[in-house]
Amino acid sequence: MTSTTIKDKPPVITICKQELYEHWLKNAPKIMFGEHQLSIEISEIDEFFIQKAKKDLRETPEIVAQGFKELKELLAGEPDLQVPDIDDFYIMFLRPCKWYAKSAFSLIKRYYRFRLNYPHIYTDLLVTKQKTALCAGLIYPLPIRTQKGSRVLIVEAGKRWKPKEVSINDFFKGMLLILYLAMVEYKTQIAGTHIILDVEGFSLSHLTYITPSFAKMLVDFIQRCMPTRLKGIHIVNQAFIFNMAFAIFKPFLEEKFRNRIHFHGTNWDSLKDFIDKKALLKKHGGELKMAEGQYGVMFWQNMLSCESVFEADQNYGYVTNKDKK
Repeated sequence: MTSTTIKDKPPVITICKQELYEHWLKNAPKIMFGEHQLSIEISEIDEFFIQKAKKDLRETPEIVAQGFKELKELLAGEPDLQVPDIDDFYIMFLRPCKWYAKSAFSLIKRYYRFRLNYPHIYTDLLVTKQKTALCAGLIYPLPIRTQKGSRVLIVEAGKRWKPKEVSINDFFKGMLLILYLAMVEYKTQIAGTHIILDVEGFSLSHLTYITPSFAKMLVDFIQRCMPTRLKGIHIVNQAFIFNMAFAIFKPFLEEKFRNRIHFHGTNWDSLKDFIDKKALLKKHGGELKMAEGQYGVMFWQNMLSCESVFEADQNYGYVTNKDKK
């Protein structure tokens, strides 16, 4: 990932990942949802997002410059934390915190301390190493954003998830890889993400794989460590058995986060109160067709063009005593 530049007027942040973007356009297979192509959007933001960033995130040239300056000063006082010294990295944490440097600094520290606390998750956290999880088609973004510009991400945690083939930890690893792509999209940084958790066919056998320790880890990351504006988690197609699973997660949920979780069942009208029809799959009451063919495999192939980004990311974080030797 290369650096970015900040223009004085208007307050546009220009992305300079052109080589990666061109490689992706040339080599990645097309994933079509009907007439709509799924794209990793790493291009410049347009006027809609410029104005949204200004209104929702206080994003003006003066505040942006001050945010960068203060965050770099704070990070300089944390010598055991190694982070990439590029604007794209700072932006990824400053935007969810509305350009308040102290909040972004705290988020960065939580993000990398999570890695220290759960090292097994970050072992082999690469696209090439997580082929099975990604090819299973359990986690995927949709090609159309909501009217407010949010990215919509589908998580299939019901009948499509076969725990003996994709362990619950590998499921989480796959989710981390795809969330990282959302985290670096400028439009998603500004407008946030809606997650649709489809648990149709969730059974007692699935439930046995969900432990309190896993629930704590997952909630800890999404609730406190993920540099993304999470607009809502929408649980659909849930049966009674899913209540038992949710009860495992519930003790770890803070009230603010709990208020962003919405249970819809098959009430697609209530889901469309949050996500407009054109941005939803037909099976969720929307207009989008499912991608044809083995879209999980195609999405994995699509993500391979970003492997160098994930490899570079492995080099950052807190320096441990082991690293110092």
